[in-house]
Amino acid sequence: MKPVIFSILSILIFILAIGCNHSAKPNSDTVLSGKNDTTDNPSLQSTKYSPISKELYDEISHMDSIMFAAFNAHDLEKLKATFSKDLEFYHDKGGLANYEQTIENFRSLFEKNKNIGLRRKLVKESLEVYPIKDYGAIEIGEHDFCHLENGKDDCGQCKFVHTWQKKDGQWKVTRIVSYDH
Repeated sequence: MKPVIFSILSILIFILAIGCNHSAKPNSDTVLSGKNDTTDNPSLQSTKYSPISKELYDEISHMDSIMFAAFNAHDLEKLKATFSKDLEFYHDKGGLANYEQTIENFRSLFEKNKNIGLRRKLVKESLEVYPIKDYGAIEIGEHDFCHLENGKDDCGQCKFVHTWQKKDGQWKVTRIVSYDH
């Protein structure tokens, strides 16, 4: 089963890489970096993110807020409702976990962190959402996880990719990649 998943992920990454290389179009928000940049050299340009679909962006942003309101409240039942039963959670430090392992990991995390105010804050300007034809969307961004330590907020920032599937009118996360911890 794992070679199949690896093959599918490899194909998706390849398709995304090709799509990204051919779809980057400079727009009025193009930002040049460096002293000697010119518009004649597109490899030196980067573009400010603009959602392909504002409606999709708003839907996924809303679902993100529901998921992490449940996380911040340590409400495991509401958090579980945002995950697909075939969830795969890839964590750069913790490895791969399925749905059951992920739920148990959150249960343990919430139990261990009852009194330190563990919470997640999305870095709003980092959020990007891209459609996946006939499936759902990819959400990419950065977030801070904070807790109280010695009376002060102690925060760490990391990056994430969430794959959302819309099935029977409901959004569920099917894949999570959490990295750069």
